[in-house]
Amino acid sequence: MTTDPATGRAASEATPACIHSYFDTSREAPRAQLPAWRERIGHFLDVPISRAQLASGFSGSIDSYRVGGMAFMDCRTDPFSQSRPVARISTDSVRQFVFHVAVEGAIETVTGLYPTRNALQTRPGILALDMNQPMRMTRGPCRVLALFLPRELVESVLPEAESIHGSVIEYQSPLGRLIPAHLAQLCRKLPTMSAAEARETLETCGLLIAAAFGRQAGLTGNARAAVRTARFATARRYIDAHLGQLDLTVERVLAVSQLSRPTLYRLFEPEGGLAAYIRNRRLREAADELQRYPQRPVIEVAYGWGFNSASDFNRAFRRAYDMSPGDFRAAASAINRRR
Repeated sequence: MTTDPATGRAASEATPACIHSYFDTSREAPRAQLPAWRERIGHFLDVPISRAQLASGFSGSIDSYRVGGMAFMDCRTDPFSQSRPVARISTDSVRQFVFHVAVEGAIETVTGLYPTRNALQTRPGILALDMNQPMRMTRGPCRVLALFLPRELVESVLPEAESIHGSVIEYQSPLGRLIPAHLAQLCRKLPTMSAAEARETLETCGLLIAAAFGRQAGLTGNARAAVRTARFATARRYIDAHLGQLDLTVERVLAVSQLSRPTLYRLFEPEGGLAAYIRNRRLREAADELQRYPQRPVIEVAYGWGFNSASDFNRAFRRAYDMSPGDFRAAASAINRRR
């Protein structure tokens, strides 16, 4: 079960009608404005607040429409930052894909563990985010359109959709040039659409965006691309099934996938490379285990996910999460206590 990003409720609890809501921090006293914004989105994002931001106030608004497990939001904000760390992911059920459309202003987003992927949006374009993976975002004064889609909808047209996390497309390809008109129609006509019309329009726009990302990543297309995609999926499944084994090597993945070494490396390039993908998948599973089993010794978690020693695990974990495994466990426990 997934969580509705606009309300924090289970998606299955949502009514099939198109639900409109509007939120504006101007209704609050200046010192309460950014805390009110954090409370609004805090069920799935972390928003740090400085004393300077409290003193100066914060202007932010969200105009949102929700229907059929999808959500479309038009957000205007002053500068702020938000993140979705692994500790947060481990304690909630938000698993949608979200496509961020930069309309005005600048947005910088960091995704991945180590190495990270940096995306800077300074002109109209679309950023893909997988809510099942960590990210950090810094916004200047900006206007952003956000389209939240169920995983199964995106994955119906985009195999291995998690690989587009942190990618950006601009409106240059034939598919990409179709997107602005659909977005303009959403902004202009959603307020007067019926629930059925809204659902169809949101779904059509979402599928178009997902297809454009798939075309850019080479994950959709002709029969040859489809075979490559299937083999790529086989490689990922093999890695996931053998994460805890010390003998999980690049050579084994090559043999299972039946892809050439250059092709396999190119497909995993957005993840920082094949070795980085394996290491980061292990770290992600280890982080989940640290949160779910607070009494399990750290060294036992490390060995269970294929790390050779406690020092190797601690070094890799600090590099990825900027904290020790023990501090991460404490942070996850604190999030659980606040829920």
